Amino acid sequence: MKKDYLITEYGAAADGKSLNTAAIQRAIDACGPGETVRVPAGCFLTGAIELKSDMTLFLEEGAVLLGSGETKDFPIVTAQFEGAFKPCYSSLINIRGKEGHRNIRICGSGKIHGNGAVLGPKELAENKGARGRTIYAEYTEGLTVEGVTVREAPSWCFHLFDCRNVLIRGISLYNKFREDGEIIGIANNDGIDPECCQNVRILDCFIESEDDCIAIKSGRDAAGRQYGKASENILVSGCRFSCGFGVACGSEMSGGVRNIRVENCSFTDSFSIASVKNCRGRGSVIEDVVYENCTLINRDESILDSRWFRGAIYVDQYYGIADEEVDLVTKHEVTEATPAIRNITFRNLSVDTVGGNAIYICGLPECHVKNITLDNIRAAGRKGMFVQNADEVTIRDLELSVRN
Repeated sequence: MKKDYLITEYGAAADGKSLNTAAIQRAIDACGPGETVRVPAGCFLTGAIELKSDMTLFLEEGAVLLGSGETKDFPIVTAQFEGAFKPCYSSLINIRGKEGHRNIRICGSGKIHGNGAVLGPKELAENKGARGRTIYAEYTEGLTVEGVTVREAPSWCFHLFDCRNVLIRGISLYNKFREDGEIIGIANNDGIDPECCQNVRILDCFIESEDDCIAIKSGRDAAGRQYGKASENILVSGCRFSCGFGVACGSEMSGGVRNIRVENCSFTDSFSIASVKNCRGRGSVIEDVVYENCTLINRDESILDSRWFRGAIYVDQYYGIADEEVDLVTKHEVTEATPAIRNITFRNLSVDTVGGNAIYICGLPECHVKNITLDNIRAAGRKGMFVQNADEVTIRDLELSVRN
């Protein structure tokens, strides 16, 4: 008979003070195929833990896995971050190993708390590796994360690398504000980042971030092209987004990004619904992307357009280049490092923002963005619509309002 492994039976204490890493790991190691490790109500302080194939981690109502906040509890490992393998602090929950994993579930109504407001600055100050995440999974076939609340990573909250057949449904993810309402203040703190992943569904989630809420990636520059695995067949549906910068494709996309669909989502005080972005050096292509039936209302005046974010709906091949350095005319040689963007559709979108362009579309002079469709768009921004170095732009039923 399949059994549950209650972490308290392996020595874990729900006092929010005792370090429970070893006890939780004992329960995981004892768990057999198809069985469940169960976290009961209470606050369990822990360092990095490692999940394995064919298991469920279940967090009961009122259960909290709380990151210890001490760097010594998150050993340095080699992991993927920002497009390359490098030394990284371990994440709170880890699914690692090139041998691959399969059929892992993280579910329940409890909370996974990375304690990033405390741990992130310590990792930056110590600087032995890139910051960890709250959940990190690599080389995994069949991963389901459902129902849980995920909070406060030292950097990205939920990072997937080279995973297939992933379902993320009904989770609440907070990576901008602490539970007391104070801003965490961690830079580059994305929500969910699928990288080099295939067949991913992100459904009916709430995601709050101070950076990209979702960022679809596939490696960076030469290293990403050499690894050569695209992120493709990804659906984001029925989600609610708060703060941050919406759903991004890129800018680290050197293995390719294709067949992406974002539908039936709402964005509140987010700078953008859509950012499709790359820059010279990346190579490869972002293609066949659809954003449909989404709304954005942004009243946050603390975020204005910049080299990182140029519009509520934007396609940008000068991502990260300061405005005064952008040369829209001079062509560079076309090489394997020249990125492309094509076949991007924005349909049935309503955006109303106090910052930036309502719509911004800009390609490279040597590699225009191609086949961009704007269909039934209601867009209001501080500035209107900018289009440059773009071929085959189709506009149907556009209502544009300019605040300046």
